[in-house]
Amino acid sequence: MDPRTRLSEAARHRGSSLAALSRMIGRNPTYLQQYITKGSPRKLEEEDRRKLAQFLGLDESELGGPSEVVPATGSDWVEVSRLNIDASAGPGAMHHVEEAFDSFRFSRRWLAEQGLEGAKLSAIRVVGDSMEPLLREGDEVLVDLREQPFRDGVYVVRLDDTLLVKRLASQGGGRFSLLSQNLAYPPISANAEDFAIIGRVVWKGGRV
Repeated sequence: MDPRTRLSEAARHRGSSLAALSRMIGRNPTYLQQYITKGSPRKLEEEDRRKLAQFLGLDESELGGPSEVVPATGSDWVEVSRLNIDASAGPGAMHHVEEAFDSFRFSRRWLAEQGLEGAKLSAIRVVGDSMEPLLREGDEVLVDLREQPFRDGVYVVRLDDTLLVKRLASQGGGRFSLLSQNLAYPPISANAEDFAIIGRVVWKGGRV
């Protein structure tokens, strides 16, 4: 994706105006607007790029910086796709086509230590606040997509064509509770046939 488009989308998602971001990096309020719409400057200064990437939770390569490639050694590493879909910890996110735009690299040994050796894994982003403080907006979660016996835990589920990340608990008799960590959100009660389990959340990553 073009760095200008990526910056515009990230600012909009964060709820930050381009003027505010311009002031944050010590520039005049129209600096980033001109960069995005007029192509001036042609590229961001290194220090400006670093500050923006850090604030917006982006890799600098997404804003035009150099890509840093770490070579894998043999079979010591496992590539896990980052998908361009969101799992909502809020009112619900529409489920679109799952396309990988990047990947995480996990140590095969670490995965084995977590009981995830041989797991079918994908990483997706959390939006909304219903799972706070456990999961915050912008966190990325590692989802184990294997079919396995159900046990209570945090899952990504599809309900009414939306993706949700919720704590799932069996009520017995084929009914389940979809629970939010944030008590401001009431539990959702659903029959097993009303939703589909996409996978179990087994790890999270996010900014401190």
